[in-house]
Amino acid sequence: MKKTRDANCCRYRSHPWHGIDLGSAAPDVVMTFVEMVPTDTVKYEMDKISGYLRLDRPQRYSNVVPALYGFIPRTLTGAAVAKRTMERTGLTGIRGDGDAMDICILTEKDITHGDILVQARPIGGFRMIDGNEADDKIIAVLYNDAVYGAYADIKDCPPIAIERLKHYFLTYKDLPGEKRKVTIADIYDTDEAREVIRRSMEDYDQAFPGM
Repeated sequence: MKKTRDANCCRYRSHPWHGIDLGSAAPDVVMTFVEMVPTDTVKYEMDKISGYLRLDRPQRYSNVVPALYGFIPRTLTGAAVAKRTMERTGLTGIRGDGDAMDICILTEKDITHGDILVQARPIGGFRMIDGNEADDKIIAVLYNDAVYGAYADIKDCPPIAIERLKHYFLTYKDLPGEKRKVTIADIYDTDEAREVIRRSMEDYDQAFPGM
């Protein structure tokens, strides 16, 4: 009789935040979970309980995310990341936003849907602050991408690519008649991106010991 795969192995999918391994090369190269792509006209976000994507809100304005957008599994923007923000900016009273570390991935490929895993190589980031919360955005390139794969640092990116990302993150949370206090306090390089990721990995281990 032909052997069949154990049914239990296919019954459940791994939670993208807790069940996906970062990879042995982290933080130099990280596995990432993509929630949104540039063709999306609504904002998708991972449901923290189920791990499935849910509709967060329609984009009220014409701005769309100019890169693949998602998060780094098994990371958390917590106390260690917030401390780094305060060290680098001189601000006080900053706390982490309690979410996984956000990441934008530049690629020349037309990837048409999210809910996928891709390997990415961090090249910098935005030290973003939303109210009094650290909300860093790591900027990365798709691993071995034909165009962006050779970029070693955020300064290698075309300035318009960085300006588009800045504009998106400074405006995507705005609501009609209401403007949120979102700022980008710093644009940092590859080494700092790796340090921020390391700290987010520490924050995750503190919040979810044994996971």
